[in-house]
Amino acid sequence: MTLQWTAVALFLYVEIGIIVILCLPFISARRWQSIFNLRIWSWMARFWNKVFLTMIIILIVLFLDAVREVRKYSNKEISPDSKMQPNIFDHLHMKLFRAQRNLYISGFAVFLWLVMKRLITLINQLASVSMTTAAFQAQAEDANKAAEKYLKDNEQLKQTLMEGKGDKATAEGMELLRKEVGTLKGELKVSEDALKRSQSEADVMKKQMEGLAREYDRLLKEHQELQVMLTSNTTGRPVGVFTVKLKTIKGFVLSIHSLSLTCSR
Repeated sequence: MTLQWTAVALFLYVEIGIIVILCLPFISARRWQSIFNLRIWSWMARFWNKVFLTMIIILIVLFLDAVREVRKYSNKEISPDSKMQPNIFDHLHMKLFRAQRNLYISGFAVFLWLVMKRLITLINQLASVSMTTAAFQAQAEDANKAAEKYLKDNEQLKQTLMEGKGDKATAEGMELLRKEVGTLKGELKVSEDALKRSQSEADVMKKQMEGLAREYDRLLKEHQELQVMLTSNTTGRPVGVFTVKLKTIKGFVLSIHSLSLTCSR
């Protein structure tokens, strides 16, 4: 066996040993994942794809060479001149045997190389899934325990309320709740009274504003009539009387107007 085929055979034996070790049942997927997460494997992971592709190419080339050798010695016939040499037939069969051996070695090496890579990937995925499942199971157990605890507390509370009995802490809590409810009711009543007073005051102010507006309109109209009468001087009264009355009405109108502005504010 030549050096290259010796190396391929050794590589095949190593693959078989690694696959057998990976398939051992007493080593869990989590343990393998912890081994794969070591620093040396993390450093080698950067070159893993390149090494994988390189080995695949080398093994495929050797496999194709072995196929060529098998086809070469399988189709070769013994010539009539070679019958003079008695060992030629055995020599051809020996060459064919070596070619077939190399074919099987390279073929199984390629196959087991792919199987080993896929097996490592599945082990990592199984470890991740098992860890996730364990976490979900722990969360489910915690949630179940909490639900059982709340259900038990609810049943105890119902029983206590039905029997009308409770411990000191429950009585104090109920008393505090009653006091708080009473306080809130009092504050709500005060707020309602204040709101009613505000509404009544607003109604009174609105009515006062309406009355002041009507009085203002009446006085303004009378003021305009007096101005017309003062201008035309058709009544025969002295001008001074109208002037005094006009000033009085103006002052009253201005006072009503200022009062209405104050109320509106």
